[in-house]
Amino acid sequence: MKATISWWDLSGSDQTIDSLRGYLRDEGVDPWAGIHGLRLKFWISDRRTNRWGAVMLWDSTADLTAPMPPNRATELIGFPPAVRMMTDIEAIVEGVHSGQLADRGLAFEPIRKSS
Repeated sequence: MKATISWWDLSGSDQTIDSLRGYLRDEGVDPWAGIHGLRLKFWISDRRTNRWGAVMLWDSTADLTAPMPPNRATELIGFPPAVRMMTDIEAIVEGVHSGQLADRGLAFEPIRKSS
């Protein structure tokens, strides 16, 4: 298996973690569901450092040269990620959990209005 990691520093971008969260909710997640060889993709953020990114886990046999969904994150943010890397997976384990991961995460929680 392989992992790809993309990590942006949002300083200097008009985008925020909240605006990118809205992008995920509205359009960003679904295009990845049909990608052959993609085991898992999850998007990550860190408000403290104003960073945003994604991690993808790929089957060893995945064709990483095949067409992928458009890279809207780079388009929205306005520049490529500060870190983009591909690594080998040395080991993987799945723990005991409550079920499917689909549509889980902050982007899919009810929007809270601040008072």
